[in-house]
Amino acid sequence: MPAIITPATLADVPELNVLVNSAYRGESSKQGWTTEANLIGGARIDEDMLTAYMHDENVIILKHTDDDGYITGCVYLEVKHPKLYVGMFSVSPLLQNQGVGRKLIEEAEVYARKYDCRTLTMTVISTRFELIAWYKRRGYTPTGEVQPFHAHGRFGDAKQHIELIVMDKEI
Repeated sequence: MPAIITPATLADVPELNVLVNSAYRGESSKQGWTTEANLIGGARIDEDMLTAYMHDENVIILKHTDDDGYITGCVYLEVKHPKLYVGMFSVSPLLQNQGVGRKLIEEAEVYARKYDCRTLTMTVISTRFELIAWYKRRGYTPTGEVQPFHAHGRFGDAKQHIELIVMDKEI
């Protein structure tokens, strides 16, 4: 599958909403290895939040599309100079382990340089050891900073105590 990665637009909001939620939550997420369904209930995102992101001048959502134009992956990028925050990293559960995620994370680095950000930063659930290992293999290292999971429910409802570790990559 060729890597077709472009910035998402408002027209992509409904499809992005389905993709992100399918990658993180619910039964469909369990087909992939990035599921959080056993840790967090509820939606990961909604169309209102995605629409707000589209209107934020510091946010770029990159989408990976397949040959038929369907969105198969995405990543949220927010310029927080001198860092670029990477989040909402999602790949269709049926397409995980096929290089889509790697291509998206590499493109995030291109955007970091474009916006003169020398560090990419992200938060990862501290108990997601396989995901942390995946990011480490791509050059991300834990900073030692730990943050609480968002208790306001904006990103779902934690089923247990959850902490987020901060990981950075210098480019």
